[in-house]
Amino acid sequence: MGASVIPLGETRSAAATKERILDAAEALFMEHGFEGTSLRVITTAADVNLASAHYHFGSKEDLFEAVLTRRLDPMNQARVRLLDEYERAAAPAPVSCERILEALFIPALKLARDPQRGGANFLRLLGRAYADPSPFIRRFLSDQYAQMIARFKAAFGRALPNLPRRELSWRLHFIMGALSYTLAGTDALKIIAELTPNETDNDEILLRRLAPFLLAGLTAPLADFPDAHREGGEASASAD
Repeated sequence: MGASVIPLGETRSAAATKERILDAAEALFMEHGFEGTSLRVITTAADVNLASAHYHFGSKEDLFEAVLTRRLDPMNQARVRLLDEYERAAAPAPVSCERILEALFIPALKLARDPQRGGANFLRLLGRAYADPSPFIRRFLSDQYAQMIARFKAAFGRALPNLPRRELSWRLHFIMGALSYTLAGTDALKIIAELTPNETDNDEILLRRLAPFLLAGLTAPLADFPDAHREGGEASASAD
């Protein structure tokens, strides 16, 4: 684990206990899924008592959300910062779709390579979370990504002004699915593992492979659906 900021009023011991619980929960949720992991198993792995887990996190659902939040918040913030940087550089023109995809992809790839932030194992957990049918997980992920997705959707909208918003929602939904699999799929993780860490050229290689596929979907002609050219009826975009 990397160094954590200790909240005001929280002792170092309490902060360390919370981190142990989070680390144990992350590993066990990744291995067995949400339903297959009990709080008792987590507390045993973290070497704390059950009351401690309830004190720090409340329910198992709250703990699961905390596990995801400590990784997702920094990653999504990094995505928005990178998009901000690209927009400042491109102003007054809109940022290209290629650059917007970079802002989505690069922070997630950096997380995948950083074991101090969960690394590839966390992305596997995130992949499991996306496939989990539990309503609370779906609501949580939708809420967690809402602000970031809205920010990127606006950027894509400026880059593709002739694409109806409804169609853009669907295409962004599919893009996030492709990005999620690229970063969390088992085969993709093997490919990423073969690349040398800290070598930015490798990020560019992955982007050059993925970007044409995603760009083709983004810029494809509108399908001949009855509602393809209508606004409204937004699709819910999930994310990596």
